[in-house]
Amino acid sequence: MGEKLTKSDVEKIQKEIDHRKLVVRQQAIEAVKEARAHGDLSENFEYHAAKKDKNQNESRIRYLERMLKNAQIVSDESRDDEVGINNTVELYMEDDDEVETYRLVTSIRGSSLKNMISTESPLGKAIFKHKAGDRVYVKVNDNAGYYVVIRSIDNTTDDGEDSIRSF
Repeated sequence: MGEKLTKSDVEKIQKEIDHRKLVVRQQAIEAVKEARAHGDLSENFEYHAAKKDKNQNESRIRYLERMLKNAQIVSDESRDDEVGINNTVELYMEDDDEVETYRLVTSIRGSSLKNMISTESPLGKAIFKHKAGDRVYVKVNDNAGYYVVIRSIDNTTDDGEDSIRSF
């Protein structure tokens, strides 16, 4: 089974594929042509850099198309009182005696630096479909884990600002 994607994720991926095919691909081809015109290809750094950029673009297109082909479409809708995809959740970390805020997203948009956690992460799996006030055990591995308390759930929607991760 492939990545779990929302309709919004699919739209973002398709938009990136279209941009890469229509804009980036043409720019890369022109860069290779221009660099090739500079002469001896064995010592032409610009040519090798342009070819590398072109190949990376084509690789990214194949990666995204494969992801779409194998994707499992999931809903980002959830009940008002339940943790779901795109919801912002305030959690009380019992071990640290701290409150942290996270947004639950699909794995292709997860970014811990932006407090966006994946539904596939240990914390995301643990809190998914739970309600405000629930005390949830987050299993890190067979020997370790910790408790969090869900303080609040904000039913946010995908604002379109977050991007899919690179590879």
